[in-house]
Amino acid sequence: MAEPFYLTTAISYPNGKPHIGHAYEAIAADVIARFRKAQGYDVRLVTGTDEHGLKMAQTARNAGRDTLEFATEMSNHFRAMCERLGIGYDAFRRTTEPQHHAASQALWMAMAARGDLYLDRYEGWYSLRDEAFYDESELIDGEGGQRLSPQGTPVEWNVEESWFFRLSRYRDWLIELNETPGFLEPESRRKEVLSFLKGNELRDLSVSRTSFDWGVPVPGSPGHVMYVWVDALTTYLTGVGFPDRDGDFARFWPASLHLIGKDIVRFHAVYWPAFLKSAGLPVPKAVFGHGFLLHRGEKMSKSLGNVVDPIELADTFGVDPLRYFLLREVSFGNDGSFSAEAIVTRANAELANSFGNLAQRVLSMIFKNLDGVLKANLDETEADRALRADVSAQLAKMTEHFEALSFSEGLETWMRAVFACNQYVDEQAPWALRKTDPARMTAVLNILFRCVRDLAIAVRPVVPTSIDRLLDQMGISADARDYIALADNSWFDTLAGSSYRVAQPVGVFPRLDLASENAT
Repeated sequence: MAEPFYLTTAISYPNGKPHIGHAYEAIAADVIARFRKAQGYDVRLVTGTDEHGLKMAQTARNAGRDTLEFATEMSNHFRAMCERLGIGYDAFRRTTEPQHHAASQALWMAMAARGDLYLDRYEGWYSLRDEAFYDESELIDGEGGQRLSPQGTPVEWNVEESWFFRLSRYRDWLIELNETPGFLEPESRRKEVLSFLKGNELRDLSVSRTSFDWGVPVPGSPGHVMYVWVDALTTYLTGVGFPDRDGDFARFWPASLHLIGKDIVRFHAVYWPAFLKSAGLPVPKAVFGHGFLLHRGEKMSKSLGNVVDPIELADTFGVDPLRYFLLREVSFGNDGSFSAEAIVTRANAELANSFGNLAQRVLSMIFKNLDGVLKANLDETEADRALRADVSAQLAKMTEHFEALSFSEGLETWMRAVFACNQYVDEQAPWALRKTDPARMTAVLNILFRCVRDLAIAVRPVVPTSIDRLLDQMGISADARDYIALADNSWFDTLAGSSYRVAQPVGVFPRLDLASENAT
């Protein structure tokens, strides 16, 4: 049986429509899922919407809407984004679903049974925008002496009866966990969390509210609803069937990877592991906090009018070019910037001109000069063997980079293999060999056909729709497009010995024009 791989995105807060940051994370998660599937893993990808909390209730009330009706409408925008961007999730969970309420209450009762919950009075600083508590030592001064969170969001002094979680009990264990190699990446996030854990007395965490009722009810405590982050984080358990501990939960938990934005690392590397430890459940194997996307170097905000709709971007530039750009342009884990010009430049230079043109030239020459017929068992020269070895080595490095979530570096390595193929075309000049040495031309084109197929399969997790159109034209069956197929040395002989013929090819990566500045 295939090894399980359970991957989650952050659970998006739908008090507004999805923006490019949501799309960036969803695309990265989808690429990871497709990549791991191509390696032979049994992958489960879960995403969803976190619909509780005061901020959600206030947004609905200000719009004159029923809260659940509003949450449903907004959640559907996130589903639509996933559909438009080709995000192949296995489950989309909403925190308003009955199963999720049952899962959250089961987690709560497990923490209570451990003696980690107690009733007290909460007094402290709270950021509505972050749905987070902050210690006095963490606050910064804003304009006019206003107190702000470390994220720069307004905070208010809050006083109410609350259930508390004994977070302080887990400080030493949390330090040890976050020092474990591979648990929290990249290194910069790990340093931030360890600095927080080692530099502060870890205070117990307020985990319920009485000032509003839009949330999961606390078992046996009328008038209390769970702190939205207890509820939201539990979605990762709900995604594999919890509170049922058999079936999918037994197979997929603990999660292989939580993919999140850098602004919510503390919730995932401090609070969430402590909740799970208290409840007697295994902690996730890894958490990765990626960076932010900036628009032309500026942080996006409604007040600046530079918030970008990812669906508009996909409509303008195409889904696959957008997916490729976001993972190629930005070193994953760091902040990065995008613009319409950058998307067009990158997509044209690498997808259209370099790889797309390579595939188009090779298939066109086979169609025109060989009547579309492939030939096996042809003699290879040292140059042929060197190209195939180079492509194979570069794709092996690409796989290593993708396993480390270094997508930009992996795609840079893939491009080196593409460049090697284009250089080989220029050096071998099959158009000239057609007159001087037809047999050698045949060998060159068949070598290139093999390399194009390998390059296509390798990059398929990133640009799946375009690559499937290419592989359809190349006669590569749908069940032979994963990474395992790259190790098959018999595929070409089998294809060449069949009735397959290369037809007049159709390009799959057309050049883009900077047709509209409106979306970006």
